[in-house]
Amino acid sequence: MKLFPTLRLAALVCGLAVAAQAQDLSSFEKRITTKVLPNGLTLIICERPEAPVFSYFTIVDAGDANDPGGESGLAHMFEHLAFKGTKDIGTTDYAAEKGALAKVEQTYAAYDDEFRKRVGRDPAKLKTLHADFEQAQAEAEKYVIPNQFTEIAEENGATGLNAQTSLDDTQYFWSMPSNRLQLWAYMESDRIANPVPREFYKERDVVMEERRMRIDSNPVGRMVEEFLAAAYVAHPYHRPGVGWMSELSQITATEADAFHKKYYVPSNMVIAIVGDVKPDDMTMLEKYFGAIPAGPKPEEMATVEPPQTAERYVVLKEQSQPLYLEGYHKPDYRDPDDAVYDAIQDIFSNGRTSRLYRSLVRDQQIAAEAEGFSGFPGDKYPGLFAFFAVPNPGHTPQEMRVAIHKEIDKLKTTDVSDDELAMFKTRARADILRGLGNNQGLAEQLAIYQLRYGDWRELFNQLKKIDAVTKADIRRVANKTFVDTNRTYAMVEFQAPTTPAAEASQGGAQ
Repeated sequence: MKLFPTLRLAALVCGLAVAAQAQDLSSFEKRITTKVLPNGLTLIICERPEAPVFSYFTIVDAGDANDPGGESGLAHMFEHLAFKGTKDIGTTDYAAEKGALAKVEQTYAAYDDEFRKRVGRDPAKLKTLHADFEQAQAEAEKYVIPNQFTEIAEENGATGLNAQTSLDDTQYFWSMPSNRLQLWAYMESDRIANPVPREFYKERDVVMEERRMRIDSNPVGRMVEEFLAAAYVAHPYHRPGVGWMSELSQITATEADAFHKKYYVPSNMVIAIVGDVKPDDMTMLEKYFGAIPAGPKPEEMATVEPPQTAERYVVLKEQSQPLYLEGYHKPDYRDPDDAVYDAIQDIFSNGRTSRLYRSLVRDQQIAAEAEGFSGFPGDKYPGLFAFFAVPNPGHTPQEMRVAIHKEIDKLKTTDVSDDELAMFKTRARADILRGLGNNQGLAEQLAIYQLRYGDWRELFNQLKKIDAVTKADIRRVANKTFVDTNRTYAMVEFQAPTTPAAEASQGGAQ
């Protein structure tokens, strides 16, 4: 009998039982107020008066996967714009700035029209048009108060002020003293309703540089981009979130405005506020957020990835660390087996006792890192269960592939142990409860579950789904998912730099 792991497990279960009593569904129902405003926006308030602070989480049901065709990177770009201010914040004279920004768009459109000509492009005219565009930007810049939106928030005690864009959605969040709740409501509702694409093209350059760093000059980024392009033939998950450079470099403020009008509508958003707030605050919140103009909820995505019928692969030759990545198509988060995939992820990858770590890193010592993860690159739509490994010096991506497949085969033919299944359930429950332990984490979970399921209470149903996972479920899902025809893999193989002598030899051969 493995006494010490069993004792640790028992202690953890007891601790969780105490935490669960304080954080069960009924206790939250007493403290949470939910309201769908007439314009369609859903607001959630959760009272936690222990400290005079609150945290909020705004989630927009639109991410990189919603970028229009030819405009990849637009959702991420708009996230950047959300910190540039509004008609009232970030400008010395919005009426004048509005005209100047219109001139920026006019001059850019003229320049872009000439630039896109495949036949008959006039270099001299292009140079003149670009100069006009730069002059228009300089004129618009005169009205900008840089970073004023962020500075107002931080001067009033905001911490953790941030945002992020995934393929599935866009999120905005920070924490603040509770006596600044009304200021926050004004600022957040104002930037939802009245964003201004000031400094758009300067910010576009920032995002383009982000792409160069994350993908173009990063072997992992290049491998992942090629991997997803191979794994998906139809669905937008095949696009890099930051966008293709050729498209990213030509998106416009006009296109960003159209994206905002379509996706940043109240019916497509949920906002959760947790902390020293009261149900009576809903009246004040409705005053600000209810003033945001209503709009139709965007249509659901029609594109469905067709079933994969043959293994696909990508091999990159790089002067860098060898890498290995493989993935298998799986259903989205609504699938009844979603918790089973979480169990497989935990058993393969959670810490030093996980199967991949024990086998590849500790015992065989062929890898510096090895893990499996579910819901990549997203889970709103059918995603991938992926495996990633970094070979140790002297070992190859092919060895990672063989070793990973051996572990997958064990999962398909032999039940997991009682301890493995029990530890998954304990850790999963602990992760959920820890996420509810602080205001920011709770606000995030409430908003996400309300958006995804239409009811934040579904968060607590996850505990039931986790508890229901069986050994037979794990074997069944492994056999259904981890098959050759459903697999895509990518590897980076080390390629030594070409020596001057070799280059000369190649030149002579030509």
